[in-house]
Amino acid sequence: MKKYLLSALFAFSALALAYTQDDPSTLTKVGDKAPQFICKTIDGRSLDLSKLQGKIVMINFFATWCGPCNLELPVLQKNIWDKYKGRQDFELVILGREHSEAEVRKFVEGKKFTMPFAPDPERKIFSLYATQSIPRNVIVGKDGRIIFQSIGFTPEEFRELENLLAEQMK
Repeated sequence: MKKYLLSALFAFSALALAYTQDDPSTLTKVGDKAPQFICKTIDGRSLDLSKLQGKIVMINFFATWCGPCNLELPVLQKNIWDKYKGRQDFELVILGREHSEAEVRKFVEGKKFTMPFAPDPERKIFSLYATQSIPRNVIVGKDGRIIFQSIGFTPEEFRELENLLAEQMK
């Protein structure tokens, strides 16, 4: 049963990815200037997207209850954060859609993540990019324009994201 549910979940995520650019819930497109926002991470750091020009910025939207998010986040920790966290030209922020700082902190501590997480309790940041569907990844290029976005999680799609980041980080 568990294997069947995972297969169905992956199939749904793949289908969602295929429609990302044409999906009516996605408010941005590759090539658009990334909508600007400021957030405060749970470790107290302020992140202002408008001040990150010249860096590659990865934005991830998740929820603690989201199955695909819980599959994706450990991969994000291992394959992206652990690889690029020391780079001056890379920023990552993971936004807890509809979660308070306390909820995000409890989740992060329970999972032992070391990535930068921030709450988005009223969907203020999420609503700049989309109206629904998580997990959602957005990669902003050094020029401040969106170079990649996806909905859902599949290992294949995530490898595409990893390959794009590797190319951009050369």
